[in-house]
Amino acid sequence: MQKTIQEILEFRKERGWHLNQDARALAISISLEANELLEPFQWKTGEEATATYHQAIKEELADVFIYLVALADHMDIDLQQAVSEKLAKNLIKYPVPEK
Repeated sequence: MQKTIQEILEFRKERGWHLNQDARALAISISLEANELLEPFQWKTGEEATATYHQAIKEELADVFIYLVALADHMDIDLQQAVSEKLAKNLIKYPVPEK
């Protein structure tokens, strides 16, 4: 995962994109890309959409992830640590149901 994050950050840096992307713009971009992820599912079942638009869905997921990494970097947030901390909170909030 760290290798992928570094590739994303290097890609942005080489193009100078990190210089003109602020937290607001990156948050908006995450939302826009997440909304684009919905388009293949419009008027289709989940099974139809994933079978027909698998590649498009994969690319939109990648776009969302790229912008998440960019925002985390901009805000100096360790995304892996943030996810681990959130999962720990969720373990408490949503315990495994007893059988």
